Amino acid sequence: MEILFPALPLDHCSRWGSTKTIRVPEGFDYELYNRNDINRILGPKASCISFKDSACRCFGFLVSKKKYIFTIDDDCFVAKDPSGQEINALAQHIHNLLSPSTPFFFNTLYDPYREGADFVRGYPFSLREGVTTAISHGLWLNIPDYDAPTQLVKPLERNSRYVDAVLTIPKGTLFPMCGMNLGFHRELIGPAMYFGLMGDGQPIGRYDDMWAGWCAKVICDHLGLGVKTGLPYIWHSKASNPFVNLKKEYKGIYWQEEIIPFFQGVVLSKECTTPQKCYIELSKLVKEKLGPIDPYFGKLGDAMVTWIEAWDELNPSADAPNGAPVKKTEAAPKKK
Repeated sequence: MEILFPALPLDHCSRWGSTKTIRVPEGFDYELYNRNDINRILGPKASCISFKDSACRCFGFLVSKKKYIFTIDDDCFVAKDPSGQEINALAQHIHNLLSPSTPFFFNTLYDPYREGADFVRGYPFSLREGVTTAISHGLWLNIPDYDAPTQLVKPLERNSRYVDAVLTIPKGTLFPMCGMNLGFHRELIGPAMYFGLMGDGQPIGRYDDMWAGWCAKVICDHLGLGVKTGLPYIWHSKASNPFVNLKKEYKGIYWQEEIIPFFQGVVLSKECTTPQKCYIELSKLVKEKLGPIDPYFGKLGDAMVTWIEAWDELNPSADAPNGAPVKKTEAAPKKK
């Protein structure tokens, strides 16, 4: 698994250890990229990577060679559970990704693959094997991930509620994905984890992770993959400026009232058997259906194609053009 930060100031590193000297344990390594590296590696295709915005983290997804990715923001740290024990977020994400999801039928005991839980009476036996989990979406304690209007109304609100649960998000249900504590199976859904055009030179910001979440969820549903949310928790330490956030978000707040119905109505063709093919088809729909809202979406649709071109260039597949077809039965059935 690769751990990816969209920014890595030295004072942040010191919060994770007792010294400002970064020591890499045996068996681990690190890579540090800046904008010059992005331009050097991608050339003209670097235009699809956002500038001066946390959306640039998706460049790390692009160049990583690991099977799993864990991305976390630079103002997030280790949290503690109600017993006072430090939470191993990395281990929980791995557990979520290695256990199946149940997107086709909701289990009222939540995740049936957790210790002490199972499928309840009435759950179809034909669906108990589950499907491979592609995304593990974690939560946060302390500073909530609110939009600017909610921040302004509730400036002192903090999240202290720890819910010991993991749920599969049902097929056909969208969710607001937050990139500050996120794990995913790079080989299965990585090409759909594009955080869009945000920040410097763009009319919108703070919708990078949500855009990726909407795209990835539609593609997971089409390919028969699962998305989990809940544990693990991290500690979100810093509240961003709501007035700055409002300036970044205000167009997105209006646009999302049309964007979300668009994603709810997306139907991908049966020829879309890989995340790359799904994403290319989705990019065409974005330009066609969302383009009339604002010229930005035409530009975004083009960037989505450039992103896939860059992905295929850096991650060539010998199995099939535009990626190998997704295997829907990778997850092992529960053993009791």
